[in-house]
Amino acid sequence: MANSTRSELYAAEDAKIAQGEDIYEAEAETSHGNLGIFRLVTTVITLIVGGGVWSLAGDQAAGGASGAAILTSWGISAIGVFCLVMLFFALSRIKPQLKGGIYSYASAGFGDFLGFNSAWGYWISALLCTVSFSALLFGALSYFFPVFGNGNNLPSIIGASLLIWFYVFLVSRGVREVTGINAVITISKIVPIFVAIMAIIFLNNFDPAIFMANMAEGAEPGMPFMDQVNNTMMVTIWVFIGIEGAVAISGRAKHQSDVGKATIIAFICVLAIYLMVSTLSMGVMPLADLAELPNPALAGVMEYAVGEWGAILINAGVVLSLVGAMLGYTVLSAESPFEAAQEGVFTKSFAKVNKKGAPIVTLIVTNIIIEIFLIIMLFSDSTYQFFYRLSAGMILLPYLLSAAYFAKITVTEPEAFAGKIGGNLILWRIFGVLGVIYGAFLAWASGFEALMIMSLLYAPGILVYIKGKKERNEPYLRTVVDKVVVAIILIAAITSVIMFATGAFVA
Repeated sequence: MANSTRSELYAAEDAKIAQGEDIYEAEAETSHGNLGIFRLVTTVITLIVGGGVWSLAGDQAAGGASGAAILTSWGISAIGVFCLVMLFFALSRIKPQLKGGIYSYASAGFGDFLGFNSAWGYWISALLCTVSFSALLFGALSYFFPVFGNGNNLPSIIGASLLIWFYVFLVSRGVREVTGINAVITISKIVPIFVAIMAIIFLNNFDPAIFMANMAEGAEPGMPFMDQVNNTMMVTIWVFIGIEGAVAISGRAKHQSDVGKATIIAFICVLAIYLMVSTLSMGVMPLADLAELPNPALAGVMEYAVGEWGAILINAGVVLSLVGAMLGYTVLSAESPFEAAQEGVFTKSFAKVNKKGAPIVTLIVTNIIIEIFLIIMLFSDSTYQFFYRLSAGMILLPYLLSAAYFAKITVTEPEAFAGKIGGNLILWRIFGVLGVIYGAFLAWASGFEALMIMSLLYAPGILVYIKGKKERNEPYLRTVVDKVVVAIILIAAITSVIMFATGAFVA
């Protein structure tokens, strides 16, 4: 495919970040514009619902939160994520020329350096998804093959390494699609979740007494309420990663007037799925027991509720879903820096392709980084939860800068809304402001240690940015804001290294 069309082709890339579905098949459908509102809704639901739902109940309980705190975090995220959904929808209409998607918004609003950091954070977030999914995948396989333990032992790392490098080989040969992969991913995700919800409800496995006890007290009695809420916030953003691209399917709509309705309906449906999985699980087992479940926690809930067949169903669904999703992620995490390099954001080497047209440099570099993280996971206590929290944390900057850019243009470019999107301008300003507040709150809720670790991941990007600018004979770090951001990243990174060295905290 011609390079001149790549940016447009991968505008829908964001929508796949949480699921790893086939990008090229989606784009083929884009040109047809044949989706009615029902198919739009179901497509968006499939795109958003990802791997996080399988471990949702256990992860929230593991934070020590009570049921009341968990529901409070859902309420905050429902408002925050809805605002993000709406502002990304609006940006796709108002600024269609910004083909770089989520990271081009940061560049347009706040300059090249912050735009680069948004692209860098987005890329690292994507590859960390592969790391976390590998732990979840082999954790599920351990139900059938106990040799894999918790999904982060030596056999699991070897298995994950073989899988990701096999996918690199396939993609480097021009293979970007496996026949029927979308259908397999969709069925293996949706059917087990639906069965789990129905089984808990209609087989009378929900105990109101257990639920009310969980509402009053979490797995760690005595924890301050806001600490409980904060501990569950990263879980809620993790399961919603990908919402920024759900509106990218707007070109596939039969009627453009259906897109806004479909986006809102799909968001409500996804939120309902997550809420049912979360709340129904709290009516099956005490939170203290939920917190101790191995990944995927939903399999443990089902085994407790209905017996062995429930665990088999969930674990098999996780395996099928993630084996397919990780192929999509191999494409995605390589294409993100490739597209950034095409637009002059990353160094020129990231834009190189092989004879098959595959972005070979980004494929290899991305998977070397993934391999390093897999090895780190082997020699530490780091698990699926640790890496998905890092992944969710790394995408906060792109989300926050996109929301800030949208809030900015509602004030500086009110005329841009005329004729392109309906609704009162004041309402859109509210969406922008609440999106910024939500992004900032998530950064605060992620905690000091997480921010310190993330600074280590952002620091190497400074060198890549400077090298890319030098290659193009362009000035770099020109503004005071750029210099301040560099100083903050470097100070935080150096502090992190010192804290690791002195044992102040351990990943």
